[in-house]
Amino acid sequence: MQDTSRFAALRQQHYNATVIDLRRAREGLLVLRVRPDAPIPEYAAGQWLPAGIGLWEPRGAGCPEETLAEATSLARRTYSLSCAILARDQERLLEHEEHDWYELYMGFDPERATGASGAAVAARFAALDPGDRVWVGERPQGNYTLDAVQPDDDVLFLATGTGEAPHNRMIWELLWRGHRGRIASVVTVRVTADLAYREEHARLMRMFPAYRWVGVATREQEHRGVRLQAMLASGNLERHAGLTLDPERSHVFLCGNAGMLGRPQHDGNRKIYPAPVGMIELLEERGFRSDPHPDSHVHFEHG
Repeated sequence: MQDTSRFAALRQQHYNATVIDLRRAREGLLVLRVRPDAPIPEYAAGQWLPAGIGLWEPRGAGCPEETLAEATSLARRTYSLSCAILARDQERLLEHEEHDWYELYMGFDPERATGASGAAVAARFAALDPGDRVWVGERPQGNYTLDAVQPDDDVLFLATGTGEAPHNRMIWELLWRGHRGRIASVVTVRVTADLAYREEHARLMRMFPAYRWVGVATREQEHRGVRLQAMLASGNLERHAGLTLDPERSHVFLCGNAGMLGRPQHDGNRKIYPAPVGMIELLEERGFRSDPHPDSHVHFEHG
């Protein structure tokens, strides 16, 4: 039997935020909203936040058995902050003052959810209910922001899986500003059920005709085996996004698995790109400059 009084004391000691909503899109995929005890500071769309949960907390269903030698500490991970985009009635954008919570978008493999692994942290979040308590960092951080985007620039967001999270907040910010350039977002996942925000984006496209969102399920017939790199090389990426990429007036935001990004290493002034080819190399071949170049039009979390 668990020592419930001991765990209650640990929660009192460590936790500083309350779960206000949890949506389980499928097993291993969830959207979690947490409201910190302290007022939320102003932060930039695209930034990330550390969040944590005690190793004494149970995990969701489908996880392997485990025995932890020490289960009195917090397990912490950083999560790019997502956004509901639309108000509860789904008829308008959220107001700034309505963002009194943080939204976390998590995916994990239950079979790997052991110990303090990232999957086990997410599996513990997945077992929560509204009213439960967790820990969050003092303020969001990060350099993956819209700072370089001008009002008439075209903006293309490219993501794999839950890498869509920061783009949701960025899209909300651009639409709220009344951005004049085109905005498009393309997300690749394994199956359609992995597109947890597809209904919100479908409604957004009806509300904002200049906005385009495309979900690509790479294990289903229409797009089987397709990667964003191949879509760019074939021209299908721009066709689906409804815009033509121009290194001088288009900004491309990349978030997701390392293979898609293809961050180069630096040997003096020479860049060494990983294999297979990633989006950064392909875009630079087309004349784009990438972060951390001061005039970058290809953006990703760096530093």
